Amino acid sequence: MSTIHLIGGEKGGVGKSVVARVLAQYMIGNKIPFIGFDTDRSHGSLLRFYSDYASPTIIDNYESLDAIVETAAENPEHRILVDLAAQTHHPLAKWLDESGVLDLAEDLGISLTYWNVMDSGKDCVDLLDKLLDQYGSRLNYILVLNQLRDDKFSILESSGVKDRALALNAKVLNLKRLHAPVMTKIDANSSSFWAAQNKDYDNLNALGLLERQRVKVWLKHAYEQLQWVGL
Repeated sequence: MSTIHLIGGEKGGVGKSVVARVLAQYMIGNKIPFIGFDTDRSHGSLLRFYSDYASPTIIDNYESLDAIVETAAENPEHRILVDLAAQTHHPLAKWLDESGVLDLAEDLGISLTYWNVMDSGKDCVDLLDKLLDQYGSRLNYILVLNQLRDDKFSILESSGVKDRALALNAKVLNLKRLHAPVMTKIDANSSSFWAAQNKDYDNLNALGLLERQRVKVWLKHAYEQLQWVGL
């Protein structure tokens, strides 16, 4: 059975593309076959860092989105990884509803998992609440608590929204913050996370010994979290 992994969260700047890149690198490293789709028209991360595995998708074009489900149906041994750009939930939801995607996916034995990437702010909690209202148990949920700005998610913990999600069998993944100058250098070099861990003799702006070590430590924790939630 194929699984479509939707990496979303609607709000910009919470780290959706970083999560998609971590998932891609994890699947490559563990020889898990996957096919990626990137909805960001201006600077798609999957297309930039993992171009051999991804293709562009136009979020407000039904035929383009249809290819996601068709690819899942034709490749049951593959995971399908969809990196959703910010502010794409409305056209995605319209396509899901008007095309009967969830009913078709159930008929085809395709599972849909929504990775809701969140920072510690209230906006993310409100967006998750709306997502649960809209789809309830029809989606599988993974709450990605990205420690991009803070490692305390007190607003989520006290809101009752996390409890709602857990009641729907949601899983929680904690993503630690990678030292900002290291992430900046990785992005400036357009490096995959694999390349960031390995010494680059030809790049004048290559990561140093301890910078590469910080990437390894960060990825190790992220991979342990992925193993726990499962793919």
